[in-house]
Amino acid sequence: MSDVINPYTTPQTNPQSPSMPIPDVGLRTPAGFWLRFCAAFLDSIITGVAGSIVGAIFGFIAGSAGMAMGWIEAGGYLIGTVLGWFYAAFMESSPLQASVGKMAVGIKVTDMQGQRISFARATGRHFAKWISTIILFIGYFMMLFTDKKQTLHDMVSGCLVSRR
Repeated sequence: MSDVINPYTTPQTNPQSPSMPIPDVGLRTPAGFWLRFCAAFLDSIITGVAGSIVGAIFGFIAGSAGMAMGWIEAGGYLIGTVLGWFYAAFMESSPLQASVGKMAVGIKVTDMQGQRISFARATGRHFAKWISTIILFIGYFMMLFTDKKQTLHDMVSGCLVSRR
């Protein structure tokens, strides 16, 4: 029934030479709660600082143009949302397969076969985090009870987070 390879339990082999394993794919160790928490904390600092700088520039320009404070705040939230999305999706779909916070703690994001994810999948994963958050962070704590240590947004996007 299933031709899906589980990178946590099935060693990968090279299709051109089945006796030779593919380097850096083999058995993976899922990233635990605290590693992922530390990575998210570091990434929030990075996006917070970047968002503050861009927001201050936007606020100065918009204020100088005479925009109302409500529009300036709405623009700031929009810019922050776009920056957070682009940072996460771009970094996780890059050859690095990780944001700066994830790289700092030695974890990466892959698809279910252990391969790099696309920008579209990384985008879906990022916005699925909103669901994990809205339901009182239960989506994040789900990883404590799954064998692959997947959060809700990992399951929705078909991703795994593992140690490098």
